[in-house]
Amino acid sequence: MIREFHLADFLTLANAACGVGAVLFSMRYMGSGASADFLTAAALVPGALLFDWLDGRVARWRHEHTALGRELDSLADILSFGMAPAALGYAAGLRGGWDWFALTFFVCCGVSRLARYNVTAEQLSAGGDKVAYFEGTPIPTTVLLAGLLAILLWQDRLGERLYGGVWTIGVADLHPLSLLFVLSGSLMISKTLKIPKI
Repeated sequence: MIREFHLADFLTLANAACGVGAVLFSMRYMGSGASADFLTAAALVPGALLFDWLDGRVARWRHEHTALGRELDSLADILSFGMAPAALGYAAGLRGGWDWFALTFFVCCGVSRLARYNVTAEQLSAGGDKVAYFEGTPIPTTVLLAGLLAILLWQDRLGERLYGGVWTIGVADLHPLSLLFVLSGSLMISKTLKIPKI
């Protein structure tokens, strides 16, 4: 199978590797409490963004657009920009029952957004090799959530010290910060929000 890969596909795999690394370092932080582990996890998300940007540029430069490449890109993106920010959020202290719901909703929105993009990309490109606009925010915009969590670490506002505190609603806890993940997920699946692709 490796023989079927193009250069852009290897860059996509580097994107996926960054996402997996971010998840693993988030888990490691939960065991170690070492700030370096959390910061490494947060830094791997923009690292994934760099590889995501590069794979698209290389594919266009070499005229190597394939169905395999598009599917590979979506799978890598869900790891790096869906699972990785959710794992960071959980490691940061979003562990209440409603937080779990918010993080799960966020990842499911990312999966749905990527599936919709793959199905509609040809229609949106109007016969060209590039789509004219995105419906909803692109999933890589979730790098902002990873950045925010890194800032909270720097401010020593993780765990019990998260901004907004914790609310008990019914039988479960909610950290208001998890609502940012709900907002991000909702923006990704929006059909009314159209963002020109640069």
